[in-house]
Amino acid sequence: MYNKLISYFNSLLSSPLNSEEIKIIKEVFKHKTLLKNQYFIQEGDVNKLTGFIVKGSFKQFYLDEKGYEQISDLFTENCWIRNNECILKNRPSAYYIQAYRRSEILVVTQEDIEKYLLHQPFIIDICRILLEKKSIQFLKRIYSHKLPHAKQKIEELENYRPEFFQEFPQYLIASYLGLTKETYSRVRNILHKNK
Repeated sequence: MYNKLISYFNSLLSSPLNSEEIKIIKEVFKHKTLLKNQYFIQEGDVNKLTGFIVKGSFKQFYLDEKGYEQISDLFTENCWIRNNECILKNRPSAYYIQAYRRSEILVVTQEDIEKYLLHQPFIIDICRILLEKKSIQFLKRIYSHKLPHAKQKIEELENYRPEFFQEFPQYLIASYLGLTKETYSRVRNILHKNK
């Protein structure tokens, strides 16, 4: 369980974690299993947990005025799930994060991050790297949403998040891209016929 997180951290760092750093990680991160459709965060909660997905996947969504789910993000293995507004501003969540399938995660509380991790040099490096990666991902997401044609949106997602197409059904990917199920299905079929 912890090996996946340790390997992930090592892939980001210039030198591997030492035994003391690994010990700290194993002490502060706790294993949690979420069943399919179980919530990590619900709208209205003030959740101060950060989770690393070891196995499984999650969807982040809000409910529109008609009560339909609108997918704002999708997460697969080796991704982080958390609500920065809850953690940093102590505000209730405006969205849900729900397990798409049975998932194994390692969670850490904000209190433990501040008490045991933030003063560790390896965590400072990891936070900087993750912030850079998240910024790039956010810019790609904005770019993708501004593309005028469904074909371009799908191709862009295929390039930078190909694992989504193996993990999630078409209707979730369509919502993530801001497309109707029908448009997504039609355009994806055309793209695959042309390949």
